[in-house]
Amino acid sequence: MNGAHDLGGMHGLGPINPEPERKEPIFHAEWEKRALGLTLTAGWLGQWNIDISRFARERQHPVAYLSNSYYENWLTGLETLLVERGVISSEELAMGKAIDPAPKKLTDKCAPASAVQDILWTGGPCDLPTNDPKEFKIGDKIKVIQFNPAGHTRAPRYIRGHEGTICDYYGSFIFPDENAQGNKTGQHLYNVSFDGSQLWGDGNDTTIHVDLWQSYMEKL
Repeated sequence: MNGAHDLGGMHGLGPINPEPERKEPIFHAEWEKRALGLTLTAGWLGQWNIDISRFARERQHPVAYLSNSYYENWLTGLETLLVERGVISSEELAMGKAIDPAPKKLTDKCAPASAVQDILWTGGPCDLPTNDPKEFKIGDKIKVIQFNPAGHTRAPRYIRGHEGTICDYYGSFIFPDENAQGNKTGQHLYNVSFDGSQLWGDGNDTTIHVDLWQSYMEKL
C-alpha cells in the first residue's frame, strides 16, 4: 500500500544522514528488547506470517506511524494482530493482564523458554518453487509497473513506472503481496539496477539496486 512507511527515495524529506552502526546502540531502551522478543516469539503461535506482520505496522494512521519510533511501530503492529486474531481481547490489552485463559490451540504451540533462542537463530526458509515461466534474464531492460495496491507490497513507490536493468536472478521465493493475504505462493525474484537520473532527474549519477518479484515488472 502507499503509506507513511514507504518514504524511501521520496521528494521533500531531506537527505539521509545515517549514524554509523558501530556508533549506534542495537537497542536504545530496555523495553525495545522485549518488543523485539515478543514480536518474534508471538509469530511462533502460527496465527500470522512475516508479511501479515509487516502489513499490520503499515496500516497505522500516517501521523501515528511517523510519530512512533522503530520499535513502537513493531509493538503497535503486534498489538493489532494479537487482538485481530483473538489471542487477546482489547480489554486485556488495555488492562495489561489476562482475563480469560488462552485458547488451547495457542497454548499447544507454545515453545518452552529453553527452546526460544534456537528457534530465533534457525528462522525459516523463504524459497518456494513456482511453475510460472521465468520471464527475464540478466541484462534485460524492464519497466516497473505503475500500481497503487491497497495491500502489502515490497515494490517501493519511488521506482514504480521507472526503467531498470536486470542484474541478478535469485530463484523463486515466497511472494510477499500474496503472503500478506494468507496465500503462500512462489514467484521469481530478481535484482534490478536503476539510474538516479531515471528516478530523480538529470544530474543525479547515483545507481541503486532493488530486489523485485517478477509480477512487479514488464519487459521493454
